[in-house]
Amino acid sequence: MKKFDKERVLLAVAAPLLALVAAFLLTALVLAATGKAPFNAFGIMFDYGVKADSQVYILNKATTYYLAGLAVAIGFRMNLFNIGVDGQYRLAAFFAAVVGGALELPGLVQIPLIILVAMLVGAMWASIAGLLKVYRGVSEVISTIMLNSLSGILISYLLVDGRLADLDKQTNIVATDPLPSSSHFFTIPAGGDLDPVFGFIVVAALAGVGFWFLLGRTRFGFDLRAVGRSESAAQASGVDVKRMVLTSMLLSGGMAGLIGMPTLLNDTHQFTSDFPAGIGFTGIAIALLGRNNPVGIALAAVLWGFLERGANRLEFEGYDKEIVGVMQGVIVLCVVIAYELVRRYGLKRQQQRVGAELAAQARKSEKKKEVAV
Repeated sequence: MKKFDKERVLLAVAAPLLALVAAFLLTALVLAATGKAPFNAFGIMFDYGVKADSQVYILNKATTYYLAGLAVAIGFRMNLFNIGVDGQYRLAAFFAAVVGGALELPGLVQIPLIILVAMLVGAMWASIAGLLKVYRGVSEVISTIMLNSLSGILISYLLVDGRLADLDKQTNIVATDPLPSSSHFFTIPAGGDLDPVFGFIVVAALAGVGFWFLLGRTRFGFDLRAVGRSESAAQASGVDVKRMVLTSMLLSGGMAGLIGMPTLLNDTHQFTSDFPAGIGFTGIAIALLGRNNPVGIALAAVLWGFLERGANRLEFEGYDKEIVGVMQGVIVLCVVIAYELVRRYGLKRQQQRVGAELAAQARKSEKKKEVAV
């Protein structure tokens, strides 16, 4: 049984806490510099964020953000930067909406089919970057950024009246065929006149458990993390590095395919030109803040949802809505700095412990020699 390392746990918690404290202090300075009362702004955000309707909003937003964070974290665990999560999830949601709108099957068949299509499309689109990296040595950062643009162009080409979408002349909105009622995912009543909580939060939780088990409790997960630490060492121990790179991109893309499902199956029930964008990039920040840990990512996703909800209220109170964007950006910067500082401190502490243990052993050896003499 592993010995509980109190100092290691404290260091793991210290980095995100330091980042959050520093981010709020810096944001307070920005607000003060513009002549606004910083603590009043934080109070408004908190009061509004703890309201019942806000909690439902935050949970629904966090469900999507959590899946985005997991998709990014799979790549991060292997030292891969899948910047293309945004394009992967939008393309996946589009084709899932097209397939779902064209069929009318029983819900037990239709809903898993839509989810499967989304995951397959996301995985296939991500595999392009994986193949380019494995066989041509192309950086996944460059290829996934380019694939983001290509996915947007492809969606724009297909999301046209007469192709894979229809124009609603009353609203002048171009959208795919609406999903039949059998494709609507269940919701969790929040009571009263409140909007329900997306039922897809259950799937997101299961995805988090799967992430933890696959990467933390299996041989595959050990190999994946080994490749991320050192490709040469992993290859020397018999790990097929190319296969692991490609598999990781497929898993990351498959998870990315789930990102749009809460919106598609629980909310809009069709894909339109204003389908949420940019969530993939939000997932990068959430994965960093959550330290690629499923529990940490969940907390970061809730925080992000809380900040966005607070931004809506600040605008009505005379504050600039963009201040929350500043806060989110500062959080990301502070996270990177805090993790590096904590890493260096942890390394220094480890060296001190090793030095102390070696010195203790040396003293014991000297005493034994003295006794022998």
